[in-house]
Amino acid sequence: MTGVKLYSDVGVQRFGQVFGDLLLLGWIAFCTALGLTVFKITNALGYPGRKTAEAGDGLAADLQKFSEPVGKVPAVGDELSAPIQGAAKAATRLAEAGRDQAQAVEQLAYLLAGVTIGLPVLFALLIWLPRRIRFSRRATAARRFIDNAADLDLFALRAMANQPMHKLAKISDDPVTAWREGDAAVITQLADLELRSTGLRLPPPAVGS
Repeated sequence: MTGVKLYSDVGVQRFGQVFGDLLLLGWIAFCTALGLTVFKITNALGYPGRKTAEAGDGLAADLQKFSEPVGKVPAVGDELSAPIQGAAKAATRLAEAGRDQAQAVEQLAYLLAGVTIGLPVLFALLIWLPRRIRFSRRATAARRFIDNAADLDLFALRAMANQPMHKLAKISDDPVTAWREGDAAVITQLADLELRSTGLRLPPPAVGS
């Protein structure tokens, strides 16, 4: 058996893993939707700035067009067009200020959306990812050692070292002696206890056993 083991063979444990994965995906989807909503609401605050920019650009263009024929008036054309040109420049500066405001609001919207999505998702991953990696590493490593019933001794020994005493007592009053004497029934139960904790099941019995 090769490859990385992602899910347990034990029904209850496998259900919990699948449920946890789906819960994480749902949480990411929720945070993404919330972040997009925050972006839309925040970015809407830049609407006045965008309208100001549009109005300023339009006014500046109209004043520029108006100043051209005025500037052609003999003798006083330059004097008459000067205030209009000044007003056009002021309108241009107003449009630039509106654009700057809208751009600042948009950047803030992106920042808030990123924080709204990123922080909760990162927090969830910091809880979910180590547990899934730890399980996968243990199960993948254990699977390499469990090809048939002849490998059960190793896992029975690990059970006596790793499993809680009250679980060992349910199997045997003296599991160490039973293991040393090669008690097949006790060894199988101990191995099964350890294997289940790593997400594996007992291997099929060897042919002819």
